[in-house]
Amino acid sequence: MNGDMDMAAEFGLVQLIFMLVWIILIVLPFWKITSKAGYSGWLSLLILIPLANIIFLYFLAFSKWPSLSRGG
Repeated sequence: MNGDMDMAAEFGLVQLIFMLVWIILIVLPFWKITSKAGYSGWLSLLILIPLANIIFLYFLAFSKWPSLSRGG
């Protein structure tokens, strides 16, 4: 029975690592995009929240970017 528990714990660790890598792969590009657009990079965390991520994408796509307004 102890072997099953070790395997479950190891599988959970693999899932956790995979999830963290996936989050980094998704959030990092959005952090750069929001920063280049002139918004706080912290807004990129909205991409992890269901429904908020779709609203955030539309906001980012159709809003006037502060960085473009100031000529940068």
